[in-house]
Parts: sequence; structure tokens; C-alpha cells
Amino acid sequence: MAHNYFSTRTGKNKNAKGFPLEETIKLFIRVYDQLRIDGYFDQAFGFTCVDAGEVDGSLRDIDLAILLEIRKENLWPLHAYSASYAEDDFFDVLEFLFQHVSKPIDGTHHNYGGCGMHWETFNKIEGQKEFRDKVNDVLKYYEKPFELSSTGEVLNRPEVGFEAIFEADIPSNDANIVQRINSAVLRYRRHGASIDDRRQSVRDLVDVLEYLRPKVKEFLTSSDEKDLFNIANNFGIRHLNDKQKVAYEQSLWLSWMFYFYLSTIHVVLRKSGHSE
Repeated sequence: MAHNYFSTRTGKNKNAKGFPLEETIKLFIRVYDQLRIDGYFDQAFGFTCVDAGEVDGSLRDIDLAILLEIRKENLWPLHAYSASYAEDDFFDVLEFLFQHVSKPIDGTHHNYGGCGMHWETFNKIEGQKEFRDKVNDVLKYYEKPFELSSTGEVLNRPEVGFEAIFEADIPSNDANIVQRINSAVLRYRRHGASIDDRRQSVRDLVDVLEYLRPKVKEFLTSSDEKDLFNIANNFGIRHLNDKQKVAYEQSLWLSWMFYFYLSTIHVVLRKSGHSE
């Protein structure tokens, strides 16, 4: 655990709650430069040899690849354009680099002129894992809570204390349940998720509980079981009518509902030993 230094303890450190976007990007570029030097992008971006000059990688034109994949211009090279990145641009580039990183495994050392290693064998999965770890080491210093997922998507970081629920396997062999839960979680955590996106995520989780309602009734009293669904049915989540209660701080309460229903689903599935 990092030491809590004096200026942070006394509230005098302006970055105590994290770095702004500009500084976070600068921090990432230093990490990227190290990875580039160590050969983690040689397979995709190529490398420079004192004899052969510029040697192409699998992406002969990185600008073109970014334009086709991200559909934006003026993102590459990093050192030329990163100072003008908006948050969306930064996250797009992180996801792009995740798709094209690979760990160098074996190659030939070129002694002439101190040229260095010419990597020939790479491992994409290991490279992506190490890249993700390093990116998340950077993002944890960003003033907003984001992380790079194992599939290379920038997502909102879980609330403190709920990290484990996103890492836990869903205890069900029912593809309908697993798919609906995973879809709801992904929609809720995506960068830029709107209030409507989060409301739909909560609605999907309640639908899963409805599907599991016979199991729910085994573990809860009739009154508790009704209260479980009353939240969604009467607070503007599932049904649209003039009796709905919608005068509440939605961003705060939707977050509570999401974690409440997701946790409840995990408990019900585990207690029932669900495997259908």
C-alpha cells in the first residue's frame, strides 16, 4: 500500500483525489514509451533497425488503422496529439493499443551499432494482461474512477467493497441468466453510461429475479419478497404510470438498486445451487 504522505494527510496536495486528464495522459505516455522500447508493440507497429531502417509490423499504416477502427483523425502519434485528447479520445486509444499489444518472447540480438533485439515470437494474451495491469496502475491515479477490463474495454471502476462481485463467477448454467446479468453489468459500467442505460441495467437485473421468483419465495417471507420487487415496480424502473415515484436523486439511487439487485441474485443462485 502506498504511503500517505504529509501533504495528502493535511489536505494540502491538490492531487490528493487524483490527477486531471492532462496529467493522467502524460503519465500513461511514459508507461507506453517503456513498453514500446521493450518491444511490446513491435509485432503490430514494427521497429527501427540500423541496417534495415524502418521495418513494418502487421499494421503498415497506424494512422489508417486508427481511422478505420476508431473513426477519428488526429490521434496518432501519441506525442504529437495527446495534449489535445478529450477523455473519449484517450480511452479510445487505450482500447486500440490493447488490441495490438503483444509480449515479446524470443528473437535475435542485433549487435551492430547497438541495434538491440529483433523480436520474432510474441504472446498476445500475456501482452494484453501486462498492458492492462500497467494501464490500471495509471488509471487508479485519475480523478475519475475507471479501469481497463480483461476484454480491453474502459469501464467505470466498481464501488469500493463491491469489486469481488464483478470478479465472481455467476453460479448458473442457464445461458439466459448469465447473458442477461453480464449484459446488465456491462451496460451499467460502460464509460459514458447514461441514466437511461443504468435504469435499463437495473430493469434487466429485476427481470432475472422475476425469472428466479419461485426460488426467491423459498428464502424470503411473503412480505420481504414483495418488498424486493416493490422497489422496481413503484420507483420508475419497470412500469410507466402516474403512480410511479420518480422524484429522487436517480444517479445515487440507481447505483444502490444496481448493487442491491446484483448482490441479491448472487445470493439466491448460490443458496439454490442453481444449475439449470
